[in-house]
Amino acid sequence: MPPERPASPPHLYPGSGLDAAVVPTFTAEPGMMPSDRLPEHELAPELAHQLVHDELMLDGNARLNLATFVTTWMEPHAAALMAQTADKNMIDKDEYPRTAELERRCTRMLADLWHAPDPRTVPGCSTAGSSEACMLAGLAFKRRWSARVGASSGRRPNIVMGADVQVCWDKFANYFEVEARVVPMAGGRFHLDAEQARAHVDEDTIGVVAVLGSTFDGSYEPVADICAALDELADGGGPDVPVHVDGASGAMIAPFLDPDLVWDFRLPRVASINTSGHKYGLVYPGLGWVAWRDTAALPEDLIYRVNYLGDELATFTLNFSRPGAQVAAQYYQFLRLGRDGYTRVQQHCRDVATRLATELEALGPFRLLTRGEELPVFAAALDPAITHYSVFDISAGLREHGWQVPAYTFPPERTDLEVLRFVIRNGFTHSLADQLLADLRRVLARLARQQQPMRDAQTDSSFSHTGASSPG
Repeated sequence: MPPERPASPPHLYPGSGLDAAVVPTFTAEPGMMPSDRLPEHELAPELAHQLVHDELMLDGNARLNLATFVTTWMEPHAAALMAQTADKNMIDKDEYPRTAELERRCTRMLADLWHAPDPRTVPGCSTAGSSEACMLAGLAFKRRWSARVGASSGRRPNIVMGADVQVCWDKFANYFEVEARVVPMAGGRFHLDAEQARAHVDEDTIGVVAVLGSTFDGSYEPVADICAALDELADGGGPDVPVHVDGASGAMIAPFLDPDLVWDFRLPRVASINTSGHKYGLVYPGLGWVAWRDTAALPEDLIYRVNYLGDELATFTLNFSRPGAQVAAQYYQFLRLGRDGYTRVQQHCRDVATRLATELEALGPFRLLTRGEELPVFAAALDPAITHYSVFDISAGLREHGWQVPAYTFPPERTDLEVLRFVIRNGFTHSLADQLLADLRRVLARLARQQQPMRDAQTDSSFSHTGASSPG
């Protein structure tokens, strides 16, 4: 005889228990939306769904979010495939061998896209995002340096990077006890260049990070020039320093739109590359990728071979259990779009970005730092000589129309520079760009009546540029 169902509080299961899910007045019941402890009683699934759904209505519209680089639209077929594979644990490769095979296929495809010497043997893997991928690349750098100088040398390793890197690199340096040599911005130089990279490395530099697509303004760092400067240094008897390309966004843009740009494994000094499948890889959040140029670039002692559920498993990720849905969706996108499809999608994003940038500049008060000609991303500052409002005022005004456009200051040495940044992703159409421009004109017309800025970096907390607006 089945156990009796626990008694439920009144009103939660009127009639059959289904009516409550469609009567919003029941949400007024005291304690219906717990915040500090588990509720005492269960709810009908329809009611629980309705309550959570209604709570989430207060979020912004993801399609109108021009702050995030993360994919906010996928085809229904891809979304359905993710729902069908959400219960598959990526770590259980013996139980889900086809999911594991899809991961291997994607890794080889990316290695081929990035011109690896032998894509079939490249070590690589999926990760929870570019942040984890960068941590793995940094660890490989540190382990190779340690093997060279000796684990008991007492020397302190360092890593060289520009001030435009994503916050995950600061975390890597902090968590794994590496000195972060951050090259500050200066004047009109907003990222790392060859001269600064060469000037900051020494015998204890484990690697240089070059960013293919700055989150501050969408520009590419000159990877080939940085590698050439380091080649010259090594040829002259200086330190031989490897390069990691953080291509969180650009590694899925440049191969399709800038095929003649040499930034990847065609440069012998490039040891590893990462990208975010959940950015311009066109997959919903929760997916990164990292690949090394060959087995020598990934130290064997970072690879764990464990007996898990009856099978030997080679793993070199920081995370363990995670769903296979994102990997399945990435393979779907590769299969669905191919090179031609990805080229069309990314070109459309760039076309919208460059057109929007041009029309924004024509409005008058804006000075463009970039034009969306590399990443489909651009940043714009205001001309203080003709405006009495701030970029933070504009961001707040656009939010009233549903748009989420981040306003922020640049890093130390250039905190005087306040900008708006526009990230154009798959699903953002020319029609949406027209609506954004129309709403922006309304906001500017109202702000023109102000006598002074109402918001600044200290008082506005809508966005920050610590990585939250451009997750890895």
